[in-house]
Order: sequence, then C-alpha cells, then structure tokens
Amino acid sequence: MTKQKSTEKAVSRKPKAYKPLNDEQSTANTANDIAYQPAYIVSTSRSGVSSLRFFGLADFTGLTREWLATEFLGLSLKTLQRYAQEAKPLTPREGEAVLKLEALYKKGIEIFGNRDEFNSWLGEPAYGLGGQVPLELLSMSTGIDLVMEELVRIEFGATA
Repeated sequence: MTKQKSTEKAVSRKPKAYKPLNDEQSTANTANDIAYQPAYIVSTSRSGVSSLRFFGLADFTGLTREWLATEFLGLSLKTLQRYAQEAKPLTPREGEAVLKLEALYKKGIEIFGNRDEFNSWLGEPAYGLGGQVPLELLSMSTGIDLVMEELVRIEFGATA
C-alpha cells in the first residue's frame, strides 16, 4: 500500500460558493495593487491578522481547512478553531503566510480565469519551476514567492 501525498488531499472535493471577501477581510481589490507588496504584508502581519481570515482563505482557495492548517501553517485545525473562538489573531508569521497565499490566489485566478483552473495548475508539475508541483512549494514563504514569479512569467508569456 503506497502512502498518498499530502497534496493530493489539499483541494476540497466539495465545491463551495465563493463569497467575495469584504474590505476588512480582503488584502486589496485586485492582484495588481498593494496586496503583494512586501511592506504591506509586513505591516499588516505585525499589526495582527484575524484568525477568522484563515477560514475565509480556505473558502476562497478551495483548499481544505485541514491541509491549510497542517501542511501550510503547521498548526492543527483544532488550534485555529480555538484561536477563532477566542478572537486570537494569527502570529505575524502565520498572518504573513495567509496574506501571501491570498495574494497568490488573486493573481492565479486573474491569470487562469477561475479558481478550479488555477487549482488544477497548482497540482501539476510546472516547467518553469523545474518540474516541481507548485502546491508542494506553498508551505514555505520562498515557495510562495517562486510560484508568484512563475505566474508573472506566465502572464507575460515568458514561460519557455
């Protein structure tokens, strides 16, 4: 019996209706504005990102809460649920990760047209990433940066 990769269970199989994040929940209105600027992410992360934003991110991305909690943030889902009940903000590192992934998804959806197409691309080896599966890179901040750089290359047709 072979062990199933953790990324194979990352995308939720149950489609969820996407509800646009309100201004308080959203980092920015479009992927091209301040949402992915490092200074914005650092200052917002330091000032505190609501733990509720994690749950909005799960709905927005279509990734499972379990995968986002354990593989992406390195926490248990139960811990994040407790944070939400206690209105405890995420740590600056956790908040930074959530903001960066949110910005990445905004850019990916802008380029691929919808979340499902972007999630499909995330799950397949990418030529511009040396054949690595983008989803497997998302557990590290530098990995998110690499995937964002690849998206920009795709956007401008510089993938070969």
